[in-house]
Amino acid sequence: MVLNLFIICTLGFLAAVVDAIAGGGGLISLPALLLVGVPPHLALGTNKFAASMASLNSSITFARSGKVHFPLVKWQIPFTLVGAFLGAWSVLLVNSEFLSKAVLVLILFVGIYTMVHKTLGMKSNFKGLNSGNIVLGCLFALALGFYDGFFGPGTGSFLIFSFIALYGFDFVVASANSKVLNFTSNFASLLIFAWHGKIILSIGIPMALFMILGSYVGTRLAIQRGAELVKPIFITMSLLVALKLIYQYL
Repeated sequence: MVLNLFIICTLGFLAAVVDAIAGGGGLISLPALLLVGVPPHLALGTNKFAASMASLNSSITFARSGKVHFPLVKWQIPFTLVGAFLGAWSVLLVNSEFLSKAVLVLILFVGIYTMVHKTLGMKSNFKGLNSGNIVLGCLFALALGFYDGFFGPGTGSFLIFSFIALYGFDFVVASANSKVLNFTSNFASLLIFAWHGKIILSIGIPMALFMILGSYVGTRLAIQRGAELVKPIFITMSLLVALKLIYQYL
């Protein structure tokens, strides 16, 4: 048990560092739980518990640094929450095979497009808010909240990319904003897992503590090093999500 907790907490710390910078930490934390023999449905709930605590910490740290654009995300948070609840409910009724294929194409596009466009997200081109782009942002928040509740992989990448493409934020601000919305959708899913008793707290609590520490380290690195650090990690994690989906599909 001690060795298993060491593996889970170490990989959880690493996952949270990566996730705080550019998303995609679930590629590390969830397999860590499966590696030590946690049943899949309990692994999903336990990982969601620990990841939610870490994303909350990242959100707070980014907010305190002034990197979260609250005039925009305050409108998006309720739409993300509603979307996540609808997605978690819909996954019980709808076959996700089509969605997994569509997401594979989209996540590859996001990763490759970001890699090819060298200046994308390297500096802020934000021109301000208006009723049109606020409504568009809320619709994206609703859609991505639904997606996170329904399926999940690549949510962080899609959120970061949408903040850059729609508003011209740099990678650090886009990552900060996405972390707030990602926590919102995680929290909605967490409530459902908790309601159904799918969280192992004896594993989830120590894992959460190490992931909170990792999220703090990752967030500070993102703030201090800027887009030069965030962008390559973002591209790497986007392509790794795509490879994971290809592996599952094959």
